Amino acid sequence: MLTIGCHLSVAKGFLAMAKDAVSIDANTFQFFTRNPRGGKAKAIDPADMAAFHEFAATHGITRILAHAPYTLNPCSKNPETREFARTTLADDLVRMEETPGQFYNMHPGSHTGQGADTGIEMITDALNEVLHADQTTTLLLETMAGKGSEVGRTFEEIARIIDGVKLPDHVGVCLDTCHIWDAGYDIAGDLDGVVREFDQVIGLDRLKAIHLNDSLNPCGAHKDRHTRIGEGHIGFEALSAVTKHPALRDLPFYLETPNDKLSGWGEEIAALRAVWENE
Repeated sequence: MLTIGCHLSVAKGFLAMAKDAVSIDANTFQFFTRNPRGGKAKAIDPADMAAFHEFAATHGITRILAHAPYTLNPCSKNPETREFARTTLADDLVRMEETPGQFYNMHPGSHTGQGADTGIEMITDALNEVLHADQTTTLLLETMAGKGSEVGRTFEEIARIIDGVKLPDHVGVCLDTCHIWDAGYDIAGDLDGVVREFDQVIGLDRLKAIHLNDSLNPCGAHKDRHTRIGEGHIGFEALSAVTKHPALRDLPFYLETPNDKLSGWGEEIAALRAVWENE
């Protein structure tokens, strides 16, 4: 079965997110751990969490993906920003143990003019501070589009971060289709080649989740502007092929496409499921 969902609001609670997912035929979902543009995290409600676990088990939701706030930047030249990133990462990884065995996704960070080498070193240092051998959560580094001073614009940069982590078994990768397209990886014209390159540089065993997004930009634009599936330069056929690829089809997929209502994601999920299930 295709495991696919969208980004939902944790402000409503875990049970509400799970119910919203089921209402659009999703069997997974993504959520921000806290305000995406700030640092405040909502307290976890034990009753809501217990109800979520019961509902999820009944409706086949076994995989969820948490997303760190956009303000998290462990390789900023600003010491206060780096400290916020470390503190937030540590706190989020503790909170994630309320949903054992799940994924926590983060943008690696922006080196803010210090250079990619320095950025990679700072990110690795931060991860080595917050990762613990007894955690059940797998931290995922997201592939980036390469705008500005983003780190993680190439598979090689992601691999270098992982290579420096002392507990590599707790680290994986979330591949964003819009981001890698904008970074110059032609998943529409040579998906097999991109998958092969990922395997050679990082290893497919590290790939744990996929953000499935179309792009408003041509390949290699280094911008990062998501659009609905089939309404961008990547196209429906190419993105559907991503969900069906033998090396990718069993991974969870998460839509981060611009929709004002749940029904919009429901339409995208239905279209992708129809093709996937007819294979």
